[in-house]
Amino acid sequence: MKTAIACLLTLAVSAPLAAQTRGAASIDPSDPAVVFRPFFVVSAERFAAQETFKAAFGGAIEPMFGGGLEVVLRNGIYVDAAVSRFKKTGQRAFFANGQTFPLGIPLTATLIPIEVTGGYRFNLSSWPRLVPYAGAGVGSYGYEETSEFSDPSENVSTRHLGYLAVGGIDVRVHRLVGIAGDVQYTRVTGILGSGGVSKAAGEDDLGGVAVRLKVTIGR
Repeated sequence: MKTAIACLLTLAVSAPLAAQTRGAASIDPSDPAVVFRPFFVVSAERFAAQETFKAAFGGAIEPMFGGGLEVVLRNGIYVDAAVSRFKKTGQRAFFANGQTFPLGIPLTATLIPIEVTGGYRFNLSSWPRLVPYAGAGVGSYGYEETSEFSDPSENVSTRHLGYLAVGGIDVRVHRLVGIAGDVQYTRVTGILGSGGVSKAAGEDDLGGVAVRLKVTIGR
């Protein structure tokens, strides 16, 4: 949390200096002072709790889908808010001595991140359609784990804070459409690690590294 806030403050302070370095010609005074861009995003995330996800779902790389709103200032600073969702049914398992033993009991896990990111978009005068960007932020991560045949006390429903960092390139394919590819790192502790496979495997991070495709609508 403290790291993410520090990164946001650093980006905010350094933005005017970056704008001076890239030259006044790269900022078009005819551009709106503030632009609002709705977006949707699809990602493939490699979860940090690899043994936990392999045991339950057969693999640690899973898809997520979501959307949100991006606010971009003329000087390159941006803030976006996004909601995404992962839901999958697998099975409960037992982990011991580095091995996984499936139990055949259906298990459904749902993860809903609500994330706010702030950062900077680097407008390059030589390549106006390519806009690299970088940012950091915080999120609230809701996690539910249910099983039809388990005791109610074994089900999980909780929400914890986490932090993230992201970097990528936005390609302006049209005046009103951008397609971005980026990599996002998240760290979310306090949800996993207290029981089951995650405790046996020593995994307490529900975050991971995601490759994302993001489509924005707006200038």
